[in-house]
Amino acid sequence: MSFELLLEPLRRVPLFQGLRPIQIAEIARRAERVVFQAGDTIIQEDRAGDAAFLIISGEAVRTRGPVPSEPVPIGSLLGEMAMLVETTYTSTVVCTNSVRVLKLTRENLHDLMLTDLRLAEHFVAKLSYRLRAFADDLKRVDQALAAESPPVATMLPARIPTLQPVDASFQSPL
Repeated sequence: MSFELLLEPLRRVPLFQGLRPIQIAEIARRAERVVFQAGDTIIQEDRAGDAAFLIISGEAVRTRGPVPSEPVPIGSLLGEMAMLVETTYTSTVVCTNSVRVLKLTRENLHDLMLTDLRLAEHFVAKLSYRLRAFADDLKRVDQALAAESPPVATMLPARIPTLQPVDASFQSPL
């Protein structure tokens, strides 16, 4: 696969959107090109990850994780957090036929960020935005749940028994 054909899939990844063309080209240059065969596992749930995998061609399916038996489309970035920080994969993805991927290792990406601090700033900004959006989603869920359930005070007994102080002369047999 030609180098130029690798750039477009990288440009489509939301985490990479907003990067300069030269930054995307450098990520592509450092990425490993890997071919998996039918039945091979690309990532496995609960295993330590050191790379993300961008599916360039072929078919794969998520067999374990948040949505098992879910097809994984071309252009999906699997295990993206593993290319940035130490983490474990949260899904298992298995190839249903020959699959070509770009393997983006944490080591290569960290080396690149050390030479291009704007790249590191880009990832911090993208992840901060996602974290804020996630926190906002949690607030909305919390508000929706609070509106559906009775207040906590109505679930408590009318009189909560008070605890009696322990007799200071009491000696434990233990």
